[in-house]
Formats: sequence, C-alpha cells, structure tokens
Amino acid sequence: MKNRSLVTQFRFTFTWIVIASIIATVITYTFAAILYVQAQNKSIYPANYYEQQIPEIDQYIREENVSLLSQSGEKGLQDIISGDGIHYQVLDGDGNILYGTNQENLFETKKKLFYQLNTTFRQQDKYIHAVPIIDENGKIAGAIALSYQMKLSYVEDNGLWVAAVLTIALLSPFLYIVAFTWLFSKVFVKNINYPLQILMDASRKIKEKDLDFKINYHSENELGKLCDAFSEMKEELKISLSTQWKMEQERVEMVEALAHDLKAPLSIIRGYSEALLESNINDNEKLRKYLAVIKGNSEKSSALVQQMQYTSDLEKSYGQLQLVPINLPEFLKQKVHNYELQAKQKKIDILLKIEGNMQSPFLIDADRLERILDNIVSNSLQYTPTRGKINIFVIAEKTHISYKICDSGNGFNSKDMERAFDKFYRGDEARQTKDGHSGLGLYIVRKLIEQLNGSIEVINAELGGACVIFTHQIFEDKEIIE
Repeated sequence: MKNRSLVTQFRFTFTWIVIASIIATVITYTFAAILYVQAQNKSIYPANYYEQQIPEIDQYIREENVSLLSQSGEKGLQDIISGDGIHYQVLDGDGNILYGTNQENLFETKKKLFYQLNTTFRQQDKYIHAVPIIDENGKIAGAIALSYQMKLSYVEDNGLWVAAVLTIALLSPFLYIVAFTWLFSKVFVKNINYPLQILMDASRKIKEKDLDFKINYHSENELGKLCDAFSEMKEELKISLSTQWKMEQERVEMVEALAHDLKAPLSIIRGYSEALLESNINDNEKLRKYLAVIKGNSEKSSALVQQMQYTSDLEKSYGQLQLVPINLPEFLKQKVHNYELQAKQKKIDILLKIEGNMQSPFLIDADRLERILDNIVSNSLQYTPTRGKINIFVIAEKTHISYKICDSGNGFNSKDMERAFDKFYRGDEARQTKDGHSGLGLYIVRKLIEQLNGSIEVINAELGGACVIFTHQIFEDKEIIE
C-alpha cells in the first residue's frame, strides 16, 4: 500500500473504516436481535407485556366479583398479576380506596368512576383500566382500577444486564467508527511518519556535516519521490562540499606555508639591505641602487605576508570590537590629508563631502574603519589615471553611516562586479597595474564591514569610474560586540 499516492492511501483508509464499521455493526445487531428474542419474557418484558395480562385479570375480577371487596381476596388478585408493572386499587361503590398497591386518587368523583368503567384510558404516562364489581342485585358495588405503563421492563438484575448490552449494541456504529478510525489512521500515519522520520534524521546529519549516510526508503508515491530528491541533493551537496572543503584546505595550507616560508628570508634580506645602505659606500652608486630595489621589494613581500597572515587571523576569529568615541569629520579629514600626500605623485584630486548630523562623537572601531578606508582608497589611487579624481561622500543616517568612494578610472567589468569580494581575485587587466596585488584588499574589507554589522557593494559611476559603497552600524554604547 505504501507505493500508492497519499491521496489514494487516504481514500483506501476511509473506505476500510466505513466497510469495517458496517460489517461489525451488522454482526453486532444480529447478536443483539438474537439476545433480545431469547430474553423476551425471561429477562426483558416487552412494552405490551402488562397490557396482554389485562383480559385475563379482567375475567378473574368478574368471576370473583364482590369477594374482592374484602381484603381477604387480595392474595388471589396478586397471584393472577404477573410482574411488578401492574398496580391496582380496590374501590367501594362511592369510589373510596379499600386496599391495593396504588394509593393514588385516580377518579375525582364517583360519577367519573362510573363513567370510565369497562374502559381503558390514559392518565399522564400510565394507562388505567377500570373493571366494575356487580352485586347480586345487579348494582355496582365497587370497582378495581388497574394501572400500567407501555414500556420495556426488566426482570431484576438479568434484565438490566441485557438492557445494557442492547444499549451498547445500538451505539456500536459510533463506537466502531471511532475504533476503526483510530486503528486504520494509526497505520496510515505510520506509513507517513516513517519516511518523514528518515528525512528528519538526514537533515540533522547534514546539519552536523555528516554526509556519509543513505536514505533507505523507496516508493512510487510523493514521499518516495521526496526521499529520492533529498538523496540526490545530499549526494550533490556531498560532492560540492567535499570539493569546496578540499580547495579551501589547500588554499589555507598554501597561504600558511607561504607566510611561514617567506617571513624568515625576507626579514634577513631586509636586515642586510638596511645594513648595506647605512654603510659608507660612496664609490659605487650602482650598488646602492640595487640595494634600494632589494629593500623595496623585500618590504612589498613583507607587506604581502602580513596581509595574508591578517586574512588568516580574520577568518579564524572575528574577535572583539574596540569601540571608542571619535570625531568622525576630523578623523576623515585627517585620513584624506594622508591620502593627498600619495595622490600628489599622480596629480590626483581627492574631494571629501560630509552630510548629516556629525556634531556628537560616534562609537566606532577606529582601527577597522581605518583599514577599510585604506584598502578602498589605495585601490582607487592605484587604478585612477594621472590627473584623475577621487570623491568620498559620507552621510550620517539614523542608525548607520554610509560611505561612497568613487574614482575616475576604468570602472568594473561584469566579472569584477560578480567576484570583486572573492578571496585572491585580482580582477581584469584593465584594473591592474604593473606592480600587481594580492587580491585580498576588498575581501578583507568585506570581512571587516560584516564585523561592524554593515554591508558593501561595488557599482560603476554614471559618468565612468568605479564606486565602492559601504555602510556600518552606529553603536549606542561601549558594549563589546562579539
């Protein structure tokens, strides 16, 4: 049945509930009918049981006649009545009760008694049958009133037990529907829960990065197809993650090995170069030039190693933000002043424009913000042609500060726009210089901005050139953010 669709399974379950309930009800009603027939006049009296006795009792009264007016005739009257469902009262000619099991006044007047003799009438929930007693002169000397009800009655405890069984039998359809619904729905739910539990366990294992498992459930229904799709997704994810984890591990190992292998020799080169430059060798200017080139390249290599090491540390842990109150306009003006010294070499103009409420100091991690600006502006200085421009726009919003840094270079191509923040991405030839770079600048920037609860994007300016737009949160207190 598990190969059928869920809709079909539901329909089959409902159909089986109805069929099983009908069959069980028919069987129960059959046994109840047999029990009722066997119990009649033994454990259960039918509704007309006492009514059937009336003719015989009536005849007995007419035979015994006036002798029944004496209480000595009561025993014979009791013997002729079977069961406890008939009550009687013996009345004299004036309608007064002489004796009997029913002491209720059934007739308001003598006239009414005489009027209802030899009749059966209903009074509330009882039936009353009045039989006259005639004396030897043919006059009415009295009467006997028999009262009974038209309903099932029971013979002591046995009758109650049979009645309880019959009552349960009458309610059995509802009981069977409930019972079979519980039974068949339990099977139906089990067929659904089994694959769902497998998928839940599989999801938990994927969350724990454990992809070495199989989904052992095969069916042609919706759940089977879902399990197959989940299994295919798991295999693709396993292949993708395995490849990614392998590449990432190789890259991390490469960076760490490069940093470790270059750090010592580059330090030695720098040390010897400085020693030679500080010595008194005035007769060989060419040697000094060579040594200056060695020193410059060693510094670049050392900076590359430091940048790679910083990137590795940045990936391992975010660390804590060192929030300090700073006057942002003064901070930015000082940074622009520092960039202007480098920009003069290429005759590049740098413009700073600040908008928004900047009166009160902001809680900012100055070291992270400085590194972000240095990386972005240094890229702009590198890619902006001689006599170009760099515009820095800063806007203070309610909850964050926005920055937009645009240069007049060649801008980003489509590949740059997609991969600008990837690790080790060096961009298109149009955005590179003869000195090259590590491809870590914007990657580090993105990581630092994420730590400041901000965002970053790159676009091309409408009039040409590249723009880097980023924001960071305005912190309300000196809380250390993990």
